Amino acid sequence: MGDTDLDLKGAKRLVVKAGTSNLTDESSRLDVGKMAKLVSEMMKLRRQGRELILVSSGAIGAGVGRLNLPRRPEGMPQLQAAAAIGQGIMMQTYEYFFNNYGQPIAQLLLTADDFNNPVRHGNLTSTLETLLRWGVIPVINENDTVATEEIRVGDNDTLAAYVAMGVGADLLIILTDVDGLYTRNPSESAESRLVETVEEVTPEVEGWASRAGKGFGGMYTKVQAAKMLAGHGIPTVIVNGGEPDILDKAFERRAGTLFMPRRR
Repeated sequence: MGDTDLDLKGAKRLVVKAGTSNLTDESSRLDVGKMAKLVSEMMKLRRQGRELILVSSGAIGAGVGRLNLPRRPEGMPQLQAAAAIGQGIMMQTYEYFFNNYGQPIAQLLLTADDFNNPVRHGNLTSTLETLLRWGVIPVINENDTVATEEIRVGDNDTLAAYVAMGVGADLLIILTDVDGLYTRNPSESAESRLVETVEEVTPEVEGWASRAGKGFGGMYTKVQAAKMLAGHGIPTVIVNGGEPDILDKAFERRAGTLFMPRRR
């Protein structure tokens, strides 16, 4: 089997990263319809015997909705306070939908220290391994209420990559609001094309991602996460989480951009 024929269907241990746009509406409030869709598709994979870890954004959006704020706050104290309010609401919503399938979940709120400190990292991986062995789906987010610039992971794309490396995942699926990596911004250029497979993250590939913006949650951070995982032999797929049956499509290579791993 050639590299471009990489079979994803055999992946057993998966990390799924859901971005803010996949969990909130146009007013930045939590969208329960989108969450129900995500849970339904994850449970389809769970019934196939796969182990799942969910890295989820959305806490700030849940807080914005609970307080009925007119817009997403901009200041760090306000963002952290909104996350503190929203995190419990988000988990309560996940618990409701996953419980409909009899699926237990667990919450983990992390900072960079949980990966940089060897003792804490060892404790984290042991906890995750135990949860997966018990058939639990861990739901992971950065601890936004206390994370400062010094202890931030930075964004949930990077967080998902760290988690995938820590548990030796077979695949990372990043859900976003575009169909994958494009050579140009598709809303600005008729010459833009979707890149179906990335053999190696070269400066040219990083240039494509840069044109989509380098902010938190932008394509640049997703490509950097995929580059990090490729070096550890783990493939990454970036897909549009709004598409129906998108997790199935990711496995069957019918959607998104696949970032090939290097040889393990």
